[in-house]
Amino acid sequence: MVGGGVYKRWLEVSGYVWLEVARGGHWLEVEEGGRMSQELVVKGRRLRKLIGVSRRSKLITKEQILVRYNSIVWLFGLAEPFNAEPPRTTLISSYVTPVDFFYKRNHGPVPVVDDIESYRLSIGGLVEKPMELSLANIKKLPKYNVTSTLQCAGNRRTAMSKTKAVKGVGWDVSAIGNAIWGGAKLADVLELVGITKLSRTTSFGGKHVEFVSVDMCKEDHGGPYKASIPLIHATNSEADVLLAYEMNGKPLNRDHGYPLRVIVPGVIGARSVKWLDSINIIPQECQGFFMQRDYKMFPPWVNWENIDWSTRRPQMDFPVQSAICSLEDVNTVQPGKLTVQGYAVSGGGRGIERVDVSFDGGKTWVEASRYQKSGIPYVSDDDAESDKWAWVLFEVAGDVSQNTEIVAKAVDSAANVQPENVAVIWNLRGILNTSWHRVQLHVKPT
Repeated sequence: MVGGGVYKRWLEVSGYVWLEVARGGHWLEVEEGGRMSQELVVKGRRLRKLIGVSRRSKLITKEQILVRYNSIVWLFGLAEPFNAEPPRTTLISSYVTPVDFFYKRNHGPVPVVDDIESYRLSIGGLVEKPMELSLANIKKLPKYNVTSTLQCAGNRRTAMSKTKAVKGVGWDVSAIGNAIWGGAKLADVLELVGITKLSRTTSFGGKHVEFVSVDMCKEDHGGPYKASIPLIHATNSEADVLLAYEMNGKPLNRDHGYPLRVIVPGVIGARSVKWLDSINIIPQECQGFFMQRDYKMFPPWVNWENIDWSTRRPQMDFPVQSAICSLEDVNTVQPGKLTVQGYAVSGGGRGIERVDVSFDGGKTWVEASRYQKSGIPYVSDDDAESDKWAWVLFEVAGDVSQNTEIVAKAVDSAANVQPENVAVIWNLRGILNTSWHRVQLHVKPT
């Protein structure tokens, strides 16, 4: 188990740096030219050349740091749990997000599962034939590759907090990624313990499938992270719920759940449990903290004084979402033709029917082109040619001659559309900010 502190090690991949939380880091007060500053020290090494922005910057909180490496700025958490997102521009570099650029979300220290020979997944509860499975046992089942977008429910939380303060990790627009997950279907695994496909309940009264992690969390009094989905969801092969051991064709790495994790396509990332330890068939929803006292959508008038967690169901599908990734929140550009790129996605397997972009703050709109795989036209409800659980990337060009606001909004195949303003969906935990995405443009005078 990884301990507390700041950073453990550097892991350099393809010219970029990820920082992992662990022991040994501290802040050093440094005086230069009469100015006091703070530098990060890890194992005696001063990392001053990698610090892109002071810890005291208004852009970040005291629990976060922006680290610059090879001209790329990354946002990292300073203490457990370790959370990080890549620059937004990296998300549009490819349809399948490279592992290096996939966001990292944790609720406790990143666990180490290194004795793979003794690793066992236990399946029990209200089942006919409880059992334990090794990773080798699971790999003997038919393997499926599912392209699915994972999105933290708190994606775009920072923008929501500008309306009114919220609690949670201050994500920009990059707590999201699209990967090819490889593994066994959960429906096939559950058949091994006597649960048939499309079962709503077991003969012993089981109605939900609970996933329990090796990961330990302070919110659950030091107990394991856990979540659940309905049994009918788990036993439906068409739902493509996986016990995944691969990501983008390679074994999962430690940050993304090695040796085994759950992937629940079309559902908020909090239900895709990493570092899977056990599966329990239970009569009701999981009663863990992150199912019952977090990741629920409340109306704007609910605050921390009057909240009643029991009045809302745990959030599952995520709503239709889009974000501009080729531009930052505030940009300075030359007048002329400007190309706008980004991503759009919807939960529950709903495709993206349209992405609208405005170059004048929402007064007029143009439709952007949408695409997934190169050379294959995207059709929102064509499961044969399109990946129904995955995002689409979009692109559109327009002329800009004066300062303006560029806006993007998406419509999914069920005609759901993003809300215009964040105020109407504000909630105290800052989840599901799916309001129109807006960026500001300052055009240089000719």
